[in-house]
Amino acid sequence: MRIAVIADTHDRYPPGLPARLAGADEIWHLGDVCDPDTLVEFQNLGKPLHVVLGNNEWHNLWPLELRLERAGVKCFLTHIPPSRAPAGMNVVLHGHTHVPRDETDARGVRWLNPGCITRPNRGARASFGWLTLTKGAPLDWRLEPL
Repeated sequence: MRIAVIADTHDRYPPGLPARLAGADEIWHLGDVCDPDTLVEFQNLGKPLHVVLGNNEWHNLWPLELRLERAGVKCFLTHIPPSRAPAGMNVVLHGHTHVPRDETDARGVRWLNPGCITRPNRGARASFGWLTLTKGAPLDWRLEPL
């Protein structure tokens, strides 16, 4: 399963981004969409779209966190990274910092941040991530610059 992971669109994204995500099996947005209409082109791709609430949303249309299991991998999606991974999770995916992240903690939990679609931080380039999950294989995480 190939999942496009985006975060921090803040009401805008490059015009070609939806077409770049068309090959995804699912799209996960890790918060700070802001205006829900920002997601229309992504919804029109016809792929499952999972979204969590960010700290810049003015509504409560999405949950603060999601727990999804794909190919036997338990994923925790949130906007602001928690201080600890929730029990039983293999991967924590978050946005908020506007900086890409790929770290494994002492408990073996992988922490991933796709970076920011708009307004990258601390010298990072705008980016999103591709998460590929295959049952029985290590996860594959790749950043895609914009």
